[in-house]
Amino acid sequence: MAVFLLSSCTGAPSGIEPVSDFEAERYTGKWYEIKRLDHRFERGLTHVTAEYQAQDDGTIKVINRGFDTDDCEWKSIEGTATFRESPDIASLRVVFFWPIAGGYHVIVLDDDYEWAMVSGPSRNYLWILAREPDLDEDVLSDLVTKAEEWGFAVDELVEVEHDGSPEDGVCP
Repeated sequence: MAVFLLSSCTGAPSGIEPVSDFEAERYTGKWYEIKRLDHRFERGLTHVTAEYQAQDDGTIKVINRGFDTDDCEWKSIEGTATFRESPDIASLRVVFFWPIAGGYHVIVLDDDYEWAMVSGPSRNYLWILAREPDLDEDVLSDLVTKAEEWGFAVDELVEVEHDGSPEDGVCP
């Protein structure tokens, strides 16, 4: 029963389809969080990035990093992502702490892989990512509108700070 419960936490939210014709090698590299629905594991973090690295075994190494303004230090966590189905469907299962897995679903993706919108296993999780720390306001507005149409609580989206470069022990 526990295995079923864990695996059921990795699917996409009802009615939302992950991107197909996904090319993992184009998605690898560094992404900046532009907006997110806030959760305790990211609360208080600024300058948040996610880096994805393809591994020889077909998995993807995930490195999330952000500056904790309360502790005045950088925090990071590493995990492993595996495709839930075929590698051309942007629906992954990510493990940061075994055996707990979470869903990672790219639900909107720029043709040039310059920005993306990602959901977790429910509408309580949403991230808007970009290759640069800033995203064109029209693109951002369109993504937020789409998220609202899909039932995400867009009024609770947090804008992620990327200005300046914090140093350990020096809070912005």
